[in-house]
Amino acid sequence: MTTIVIALVVGVLLVLTAVYISWRAGRLDRLHIRLELAREALDVALVRRAAVCLELAASRLLDPATSLVLASAAHEARTAGPEEREHAESDLSRTLRAAVDQERFREKLTESAGGAALLAELDEAVAKVVYSRRFYNNAVSVTRTAQRRWLARTLRLAGNTDYPDFFEIDDAPPKAMSPE
Repeated sequence: MTTIVIALVVGVLLVLTAVYISWRAGRLDRLHIRLELAREALDVALVRRAAVCLELAASRLLDPATSLVLASAAHEARTAGPEEREHAESDLSRTLRAAVDQERFREKLTESAGGAALLAELDEAVAKVVYSRRFYNNAVSVTRTAQRRWLARTLRLAGNTDYPDFFEIDDAPPKAMSPE
Protein backbone atom coordinates (compact mmCIF):
# COMPACT_ATOMS: atom_id res chain seq x y z
CA MET A 1 0.00 0.00 0.00
CA THR A 2 2.75 2.49 0.91
CA THR A 3 4.64 1.74 -2.29
CA ILE A 4 1.54 2.56 -4.30
CA VAL A 5 1.09 5.84 -2.42
CA ILE A 6 4.75 6.76 -2.90
CA ALA A 7 4.57 5.88 -6.60
CA LEU A 8 1.37 7.92 -6.94
CA VAL A 9 2.93 10.94 -5.18
CA VAL A 10 6.08 10.70 -7.33
CA GLY A 11 3.91 10.37 -10.45
CA VAL A 12 1.84 13.44 -9.51
CA LEU A 13 5.02 15.42 -8.80
CA LEU A 14 6.47 14.42 -12.17
CA VAL A 15 3.27 15.43 -13.97
CA LEU A 16 3.14 18.76 -12.12
CA THR A 17 6.81 19.41 -12.92
CA ALA A 18 6.24 18.59 -16.59
CA VAL A 19 3.20 20.89 -16.69
CA TYR A 20 5.18 23.72 -15.08
CA ILE A 21 8.11 23.29 -17.47
CA SER A 22 5.70 23.21 -20.41
CA TRP A 23 4.00 26.37 -19.14
CA ARG A 24 7.38 28.17 -18.79
CA ALA A 25 8.40 27.09 -22.31
CA GLY A 26 5.07 28.32 -23.69
CA ARG A 27 5.46 31.64 -21.89
CA LEU A 28 8.94 32.08 -23.30
CA ASP A 29 7.61 31.29 -26.77
CA ARG A 30 4.82 33.87 -26.36
CA LEU A 31 7.37 36.45 -25.20
CA HIS A 32 9.45 35.82 -28.31
CA ILE A 33 6.37 36.26 -30.50
CA ARG A 34 5.53 39.49 -28.67
CA LEU A 35 9.11 40.64 -29.19
CA GLU A 36 8.96 39.93 -32.93
CA LEU A 37 5.68 41.81 -33.27
CA ALA A 38 7.06 44.75 -31.29
CA ARG A 39 10.13 44.83 -33.55
CA GLU A 40 7.94 44.83 -36.65
CA ALA A 41 5.83 47.67 -35.23
CA LEU A 42 9.00 49.63 -34.45
CA ASP A 43 10.30 49.08 -37.97
CA VAL A 44 6.99 50.26 -39.42
CA ALA A 45 7.05 53.39 -37.24
CA LEU A 46 10.64 54.18 -38.21
CA VAL A 47 9.95 53.71 -41.93
CA ARG A 48 6.81 55.84 -41.64
CA ARG A 49 8.73 58.65 -39.91
CA ALA A 50 11.40 58.57 -42.63
CA ALA A 51 8.71 58.62 -45.33
CA VAL A 52 6.99 61.63 -43.77
CA CYS A 53 10.35 63.41 -43.50
CA LEU A 54 11.03 62.71 -47.17
CA GLU A 55 7.56 63.98 -48.03
CA LEU A 56 8.20 67.14 -46.02
CA ALA A 57 11.58 67.62 -47.70
CA ALA A 58 10.00 67.24 -51.15
CA SER A 59 7.02 69.48 -50.37
CA ARG A 60 8.84 72.73 -51.27
CA LEU A 61 7.60 74.17 -47.98
CA LEU A 62 11.10 74.28 -46.50
CA ASP A 63 14.13 76.23 -47.60
CA PRO A 64 16.37 74.26 -50.00
CA ALA A 65 19.19 73.67 -47.49
CA THR A 66 16.83 72.29 -44.82
CA SER A 67 15.07 70.14 -47.42
CA LEU A 68 18.36 68.69 -48.62
CA VAL A 69 19.65 67.89 -45.12
CA LEU A 70 16.32 66.38 -44.03
CA ALA A 71 16.00 64.30 -47.20
CA SER A 72 19.56 63.05 -46.82
CA ALA A 73 19.03 62.02 -43.18
CA ALA A 74 15.71 60.32 -44.01
CA HIS A 75 17.29 58.46 -46.93
CA GLU A 76 20.16 57.29 -44.71
CA ALA A 77 17.70 56.06 -42.09
CA ARG A 78 15.69 54.12 -44.66
CA THR A 79 18.68 52.49 -46.34
CA ALA A 80 20.86 51.81 -43.29
CA GLY A 81 21.82 48.22 -42.59
CA PRO A 82 21.20 46.54 -39.26
CA GLU A 83 24.56 47.62 -37.84
CA GLU A 84 24.12 51.31 -38.75
CA ARG A 85 20.35 51.56 -38.16
CA GLU A 86 20.44 53.00 -34.64
CA HIS A 87 23.00 55.63 -35.61
CA ALA A 88 21.10 56.62 -38.77
CA GLU A 89 17.78 56.87 -36.91
CA SER A 90 19.41 59.03 -34.22
CA ASP A 91 20.82 61.28 -36.94
CA LEU A 92 17.34 61.63 -38.43
CA SER A 93 15.95 62.58 -35.01
CA ARG A 94 18.61 65.26 -34.55
CA THR A 95 18.11 66.59 -38.09
CA LEU A 96 14.35 66.68 -37.59
CA ARG A 97 14.79 68.59 -34.33
CA ALA A 98 17.09 71.09 -36.04
CA ALA A 99 14.56 71.62 -38.84
CA VAL A 100 11.37 71.78 -36.77
CA ASP A 101 12.82 73.86 -33.97
CA GLN A 102 13.68 76.71 -36.32
CA GLU A 103 12.00 79.99 -35.47
CA ARG A 104 8.33 80.10 -36.55
CA PHE A 105 8.60 76.72 -38.30
CA ARG A 106 5.13 75.54 -37.32
CA GLU A 107 3.49 78.86 -38.15
CA LYS A 108 5.11 79.00 -41.59
CA LEU A 109 4.16 75.42 -42.35
CA THR A 110 0.53 75.75 -41.22
CA GLU A 111 0.10 78.91 -43.31
CA SER A 112 0.99 77.10 -46.54
CA ALA A 113 -1.37 74.83 -48.45
CA GLY A 114 -1.14 71.26 -47.22
CA GLY A 115 1.32 72.23 -44.54
CA ALA A 116 -1.03 71.68 -41.61
CA ALA A 117 -1.87 68.14 -42.73
CA LEU A 118 1.80 67.35 -43.28
CA LEU A 119 2.67 68.74 -39.86
CA ALA A 120 -0.05 66.65 -38.19
CA GLU A 121 1.25 63.57 -40.00
CA LEU A 122 4.79 64.35 -38.86
CA ASP A 123 3.64 64.83 -35.25
CA GLU A 124 1.91 61.44 -35.35
CA ALA A 125 4.89 59.67 -36.95
CA VAL A 126 7.34 61.07 -34.39
CA ALA A 127 5.08 60.09 -31.49
CA LYS A 128 4.65 56.54 -32.85
CA VAL A 129 8.42 56.08 -32.99
CA VAL A 130 8.74 57.08 -29.34
CA TYR A 131 5.94 54.74 -28.22
CA SER A 132 7.02 51.84 -30.45
CA ARG A 133 10.60 52.00 -29.20
CA ARG A 134 9.45 52.04 -25.57
CA PHE A 135 7.16 49.08 -26.17
CA TYR A 136 9.91 47.15 -27.97
CA ASN A 137 12.50 47.84 -25.27
CA ASN A 138 9.98 46.76 -22.62
CA ALA A 139 9.43 43.49 -24.51
CA VAL A 140 13.21 43.00 -24.72
CA SER A 141 13.55 43.52 -20.97
CA VAL A 142 10.82 41.03 -20.09
CA THR A 143 12.14 38.45 -22.55
CA ARG A 144 15.71 38.77 -21.28
CA THR A 145 14.51 38.33 -17.70
CA ALA A 146 12.60 35.18 -18.65
CA GLN A 147 15.58 33.79 -20.58
CA ARG A 148 17.92 34.36 -17.62
CA ARG A 149 15.86 32.33 -15.14
CA TRP A 150 17.61 29.21 -13.97
CA LEU A 151 14.99 26.83 -15.38
CA ALA A 152 15.13 28.41 -18.83
CA ARG A 153 18.94 28.32 -18.82
CA THR A 154 19.23 24.81 -17.39
CA LEU A 155 16.71 23.18 -19.72
CA ARG A 156 17.53 25.50 -22.64
CA LEU A 157 13.87 26.44 -23.03
CA ALA A 158 14.82 29.35 -25.32
CA GLY A 159 16.66 27.00 -27.66
CA ASN A 160 19.57 28.64 -29.44
CA THR A 161 18.13 32.15 -29.48
CA ASP A 162 20.39 34.95 -28.37
CA TYR A 163 19.42 37.54 -25.83
CA PRO A 164 17.51 40.23 -27.70
CA ASP A 165 19.18 43.63 -27.94
CA PHE A 166 17.61 46.90 -26.92
CA PHE A 167 17.03 49.47 -29.67
CA GLU A 168 18.66 52.61 -28.35
CA ILE A 169 18.23 55.74 -30.41
CA ASP A 170 17.86 59.42 -29.79
CA ASP A 171 14.13 59.70 -30.41
CA ALA A 172 13.41 62.86 -28.47
CA PRO A 173 10.78 64.83 -30.37
CA PRO A 174 11.46 68.42 -31.40
CA LYS A 175 10.53 71.00 -28.76
CA ALA A 176 7.92 72.42 -31.11
CA MET A 177 6.20 69.00 -31.14
CA SER A 178 6.47 68.20 -27.46
CA PRO A 179 3.16 68.22 -25.59
CA GLU A 180 2.86 71.34 -23.49
